[in-house]
Amino acid sequence: MAFITASVVAIVIAYLLGSLPTGYLAGQMLKGIDIRRHGSGSTGATNVLRNLGKGPALVVLLVDVLKGVAAIAFVRWFVPMAAADAQSWLPWIVCLSGLAVLLGHSRSIWLKFTGGKSAAAGLGVLLAMSWPVGLGAAGVFAAALALSRVVSLGSMLAALTAMGVVCFLEHPLPYRLLVIAGGLYVLVLHRANIQRLLAGTEPRFGKSSPAPETTR
Repeated sequence: MAFITASVVAIVIAYLLGSLPTGYLAGQMLKGIDIRRHGSGSTGATNVLRNLGKGPALVVLLVDVLKGVAAIAFVRWFVPMAAADAQSWLPWIVCLSGLAVLLGHSRSIWLKFTGGKSAAAGLGVLLAMSWPVGLGAAGVFAAALALSRVVSLGSMLAALTAMGVVCFLEHPLPYRLLVIAGGLYVLVLHRANIQRLLAGTEPRFGKSSPAPETTR
């Protein structure tokens, strides 16, 4: 019973951490705007950059990454402490909690289940779960952004890289499932970006989006 209770609490806390609407709060505090009604309609750092500037975008990016890190760190600390027999099941709780972070970021309870595309929060989850996978994804993102100047392309390539690296390295099955499911989820959230990339209309880094997206 203690294990089930601890697991449920951990997953709920992970979702709530992921759902903290960093970009939305930045828009409200700095300009009194709902960031979802501007640019791409996302609450992520890229849309914050386009509407609020570099400083706020950097803060939002760092906080979103830290949300993922904090969630996994909390799960690894809390579950074994609350339930002594949970150690063998901990990777599965980490898996579900990581997915809860991604869901929380993209479907925040505080924003009527809207939000961002979970790339930054996902990076935080990766770094806390397995830093080699996280660094690999971050490196590919940085290289893709430098070459293409398209944030969405970098995010999607980073997700694909993480899926490849986690399968190549030795990791528990739950971690591999987390990265594969999470990576696919990030790709689905970027489906409007994929359409614009194919049409050649996806904006480059720092430039305005052509119109608000129907999915966030």
